[in-house]
Amino acid sequence: MMPLALANVGEENTVKKIGGDAEVKQHLKDLGFVVGGNVTIITSLGGNVIVNVKESRVAISKELARKIMV
Repeated sequence: MMPLALANVGEENTVKKIGGDAEVKQHLKDLGFVVGGNVTIITSLGGNVIVNVKESRVAISKELARKIMV
């Protein structure tokens, strides 16, 4: 298990755990990050990561990407 921020670009990963407080967990759930769901990093730009989750592209900060374990 590793943080999403360390995953390779273009590699599909399965979300295993989501960390953070209740507010952070709910925010990530609203964006489509759920345990058991698939997520693929499209690109990493500066302090942000663009990911493909549930057929949508979402930009999240590296800080949030560190809370998503794959």
